[in-house]
Amino acid sequence: MNKENIFNSIEVSEHSVTPKYLQIINSIVKAIEAGKISQSYLLPSINELGFELDVSRETCVRVYRELKKMGIVQSVPGKGYFIVNTNIKKRTKIFLMFNKLSAHKKIIYDSFVEVLGEQVAIDFYIYNNNYSLFKDLLTNNQGDYDYFVIIPHFLEGRDDAYEVINNLPKDKLILLDKVLPGVDGDYGMVYENFEKDIYEALTKALEPLKKYHSLKIIFPDNTYYPQEIVKGFLNFCQEYAFNYEVISTIDQETIEDGVVYITVMEDDLVVLIEKILDSTLEVGRQVGVISYNETPIKRIILKGITTISTDFHKMGKLAAGLVLENSKAHIPVPFHLVLRNSI
Repeated sequence: MNKENIFNSIEVSEHSVTPKYLQIINSIVKAIEAGKISQSYLLPSINELGFELDVSRETCVRVYRELKKMGIVQSVPGKGYFIVNTNIKKRTKIFLMFNKLSAHKKIIYDSFVEVLGEQVAIDFYIYNNNYSLFKDLLTNNQGDYDYFVIIPHFLEGRDDAYEVINNLPKDKLILLDKVLPGVDGDYGMVYENFEKDIYEALTKALEPLKKYHSLKIIFPDNTYYPQEIVKGFLNFCQEYAFNYEVISTIDQETIEDGVVYITVMEDDLVVLIEKILDSTLEVGRQVGVISYNETPIKRIILKGITTISTDFHKMGKLAAGLVLENSKAHIPVPFHLVLRNSI
């Protein structure tokens, strides 16, 4: 391969959340594995690499520093960087795609990567709940991957998303977080049972909830959270004879005595807290608060907010386990209620 042609093998995607230096390293390693780069191959200089790929000098310096640590590259003063080892153990290549970045998604990512360690190469993408970007990323990246690990959530619902996923080889597919109807074949999955989970969590909180007459869930019209949450909420309220209401926005809501408010979105929780603090109602006695997804700050706010939450750390570990075991199991994720002073 001529020096200028190596750039045909290096992919740097603006849509990928994977740091650019890792994208370049993964591309070079992939080219070595494919036999496109041989022993003693002279790599581009740091300046050439930065210019051709439109990346910073710091990024290029880190690329060669990491490749030297891996024992793949050596530098010769006055001559440049050479490939000195092409006997590379093949790494498992993973296309990882989340619907958004958040504190909870970071927990999934960190535990997934922690379990798999350096034996994998991960290309990480975020599609921001946008179906068009989701479709484009999957359609244009069905290359040399051993696994496609995907969280399928969309603001518009997208009942036809399964059609895009069904184009992937099922022996390489792992779905996370949500069961997506219509996906066929034998594939792995680590999922939440949204309807069952909220029903059981509220049932565990039944005793403190009995001092309230009504439950209201704030469930925005334009949300990626699945409607199964509302179904589980309604099942609980009907089973235990609570008055209930599903409201799409908290903005115009008047905080009422005897009501427990359940939020699924962090922004709605902030508005709810502001409204409660402006009222004369006492949290945990006259008005209740339950929030989806555990975060450290909820241990403190309002002297502790009750949460119902998936075990995101466990989700990442279970997904990594499916990769390591080449398993096609469908595994539900543990769901937890943390009772605090807010109810």
